[in-house]
Amino acid sequence: MVSIRIDLSDSQFQKPQKLARVHGIATEVPLKASLEDWLNLQKGDFVDAVDHVLEKNAKLYRCLA
Repeated sequence: MVSIRIDLSDSQFQKPQKLARVHGIATEVPLKASLEDWLNLQKGDFVDAVDHVLEKNAKLYRCLA
């Protein structure tokens, strides 16, 4: 497993710390979940962009095939 260090301001750290405390989990759990959600969102945005380009240019691609 890879470890990284991220410097957060006190205010940035308060939200995941409070969430972890409320649910009785380690503070890194909501931080990891947030990172995973963000990475999956980026992947979804890329797939949406590719689908848009393919749909927009479908006629051109058929002509070139």
